[in-house]
Amino acid sequence: MAQPQLHRFTLPNGLRVLLAPDPSAPVVGVSVHYDVGFRSEPEGRTGFAHLFEHLMFQGSESLEKLAHFRHVQGSGGTFNGSTHQDYTDYYQVTPSAALERMLFLEADRMRAPKITEENLRNQVDVVKEEIRLNVLNRPYGGFPWITLPPVLYSSFANAHNGYGDFAELEEATLDDCAAFFDTYYAPGNAVLTVTGEFEVQPTIDLVHKHFGDVPARPVPPRPSFSEPLPTTELRGEHVDRHATLPGLTVGYRLPDPSTDMNAYLAYMVLSSLLSDGDSARLVQRLVHSDELVIEVSARCGLLGSSLDARDPDTFAVVAIHPGQVEQARVLGAIDEELEKLAAHGPDTDELARITARWAATLHGAHDRLTSRTLNYGSAELLFGRAELIGELPGLIAGVTPDDVAKAAKGLRPDSRAVLTLTPAGGEQ
Repeated sequence: MAQPQLHRFTLPNGLRVLLAPDPSAPVVGVSVHYDVGFRSEPEGRTGFAHLFEHLMFQGSESLEKLAHFRHVQGSGGTFNGSTHQDYTDYYQVTPSAALERMLFLEADRMRAPKITEENLRNQVDVVKEEIRLNVLNRPYGGFPWITLPPVLYSSFANAHNGYGDFAELEEATLDDCAAFFDTYYAPGNAVLTVTGEFEVQPTIDLVHKHFGDVPARPVPPRPSFSEPLPTTELRGEHVDRHATLPGLTVGYRLPDPSTDMNAYLAYMVLSSLLSDGDSARLVQRLVHSDELVIEVSARCGLLGSSLDARDPDTFAVVAIHPGQVEQARVLGAIDEELEKLAAHGPDTDELARITARWAATLHGAHDRLTSRTLNYGSAELLFGRAELIGELPGLIAGVTPDDVAKAAKGLRPDSRAVLTLTPAGGEQ
């Protein structure tokens, strides 16, 4: 994976800019990452960060509603946005000839999004329908990313529902929107990333042209969301009226990647050893050998993506099992497999297969311009080093059996959360 030369500069208004030129294809990616996610939303306004992401597509200072969509699609491009624990991103990928247009679009809504009462009410309804579709009316919806945090964490920032409570979404006001925009959508609280086919100096000039006059505003101090590790096993139950089979999630705290990246990477490898493919340890034991579960997965990161948040973040094992299987048997089998890895680590061939698979996955993501653009931007924002994205295959290849064993030892019963999912009609 050839690494482009990265170019950085900061505008007088505080906007950080990352340029990653790559002439291999006539396309460009433009993203803006704002340093605000659902952990930053105020109490009484759950889901507000995600709601605001929707509002950012409803027109801006120079563009009427839906014009952003038309300009991107009319240029032959794609676009989207997403809200995460610690950031919100927006991106466009288009033919390289449309680069200036994409920079204009992002600068215009950074300067002044068009947030009206009509747009706010409309997007509250859109978000509520999204929640119904993805969570309330779907079996296992929000399990575990919404349902586990209230068990594993104690602070509002870490434990609340990032999708939002309907009543709190409906109470959102234009004053709330203005305050949120003024606080978190300042240029000094954002990273602009440009990747793909472009010339560096002309692009620097275009960034100054379109973003240079966006007014600077004070940047809020970045809060620490850290909280003490659990000192005992925590238990919770979630009733799902659409589920047909019971399940459980076992949640643990991850090391802080900003201070102990090597330890974090060992958990990424551990998650794959446990559930990546038919030969993975939990799949072999729980699905094929003991036939305790229908499916099982391990994830490094609350939302299922590694290195996607600052501290604290979550390692989770999720299993769906037949009603006649006692949860204690499933939990016991998970513990036994972790104890084996803690005592002996993976064998050399097993570890080599997993690290090779990780390398292939990371190289493949880097080859996709959309993934590369977003990954550069999030790594620059969260860790201050977009270079990390290109270094990850080599870093993961350096994870040793002892590193994995140490990670497995950290997944202890006395510092975890166990969330039981019960079908509304009882176990089937």
